[in-house]
Amino acid sequence: QVQLVESGGGLVQPGGSLRLSCAASSSIFRFYAMGWYRQAPGKQRELVATITPGGSTNYADSMKGRFTISRDNAKNTVYLQMNSLKPEDTTVYYCNTDKPANSPFGSWGQGTQVTVSS
Repeated sequence: QVQLVESGGGLVQPGGSLRLSCAASSSIFRFYAMGWYRQAPGKQRELVATITPGGSTNYADSMKGRFTISRDNAKNTVYLQMNSLKPEDTTVYYCNTDKPANSPFGSWGQGTQVTVSS
């Protein structure tokens, strides 16, 4: 079964940076637009950013200028560079295609926890 594995989360101080990675277990990754999402406890999952197979990107308004999504199709990996982190960015981050309901990677992975705190 093809799957996605997120990594790179951790504890960082406000204003700090983290780089998240999401590795796909199949090269079909290169054919799909990918997205990073986040979900805080008790809240709906929200879209953070998306990237097309060719590299065109889109961001949620609150992440513009702070987060950068990128991908390496040769490594079947999508990244999220997060700068100027704020305490309100604290939550679990997930990756999937830009249309998770029809994702070939199945249901959501375990995600990676990001905690922004001094």
